[in-house]
Amino acid sequence: MAVRAAVLPAIGSPLEITDIELPDPGPGQVRVRLAAAGVCHSDLSLSDGTMRVPVPAVLGHEGAGTVVAVGEGVVGLTPGDGVVLNWAPSCGGCHACSLGEVWLCANALNGAADVYARTVDGTDLHPGLNVAAFAEETVVSASCVLPLPEGVPLTDAALLGCAVLTGYGAVHHSARVEAGETVAVYGVGGVGLAALQAARIAGAAKIVAVDVSPEKEELARAAGATDYVVASDTTAREIRGLTDKQGVDVAVECVGRASTIRAAWDSTRRGGRTTVVGIGGKDQQVTFNALEIFHWGRTLSGCVYGNSDPARDLPVLAEHVRAGRLDLGALVTERIALEGIPAAFSNMLAGKGGRALVMF
Repeated sequence: MAVRAAVLPAIGSPLEITDIELPDPGPGQVRVRLAAAGVCHSDLSLSDGTMRVPVPAVLGHEGAGTVVAVGEGVVGLTPGDGVVLNWAPSCGGCHACSLGEVWLCANALNGAADVYARTVDGTDLHPGLNVAAFAEETVVSASCVLPLPEGVPLTDAALLGCAVLTGYGAVHHSARVEAGETVAVYGVGGVGLAALQAARIAGAAKIVAVDVSPEKEELARAAGATDYVVASDTTAREIRGLTDKQGVDVAVECVGRASTIRAAWDSTRRGGRTTVVGIGGKDQQVTFNALEIFHWGRTLSGCVYGNSDPARDLPVLAEHVRAGRLDLGALVTERIALEGIPAAFSNMLAGKGGRALVMF
């Protein structure tokens, strides 16, 4: 069956909106009609080669929709069910999974190398990060499908698949922010906005948002920021000035650049925690001298997918949504033509009653 999709023909090439031939679901697979897809900065990183992906491919790793059909052996899912796509399903058997660190599963992205569909001329297509959400419909492994939490609108639920799990998890699972602590969040995109809300939910006493754009201040404050700093060479000094010259207890970096990682580290108090969420390229080199590592006693840690377990955390996030503590709509910036993502992609989903959610 032919459906419309946004195809990445080669690394560095613009997306092409075209028809693809999507097969019926095979054993253990599910076919989903997309209601919404999030356009995350990671999709740009995949398209420009910062992160490797087999091509040609249909990208898109945040999505929610309705089950259209299920393959042999699939249990617990039936046509008509609302679902959230999970781009990093854990295998349950590797070393990381045996330690309970499912976000580091060694086999989570194995499906990205599969051929899941073809162009109308017969060219093999890969499913990006497993789920190929930049399309009207997709076929995925049943392990990539999670039930839609009760009380969460289907078009908003796409954000739960990556941005919210990542931002919320960075604060609650990686940095483990406690009530009364001070927090700085670098980067007010979708993940950063989720991290700001998560810091507010955790009871942080002061939450400083940092971004290069002055126009994002209103968004940041609506998400929970108590202070806003426009990024510059003096950002760390400004943040220390807001915290009695001590620095914040926790800095969460959601950009992935050497300069912002260094600034986040410098704005963290002695003995504090710096969590890096942003995905940077190999050319982004961050340097520290041996003496400062000893002197400051800070903890610097990476954070993959918010150190989250989607099956465990999705119901928790849904409860925050139902209680009004987490506003998914506040995470979305409607800028469809941004960074090479064509307006045609938004129009493609809108034509089927869906929505593209852009969160740079």
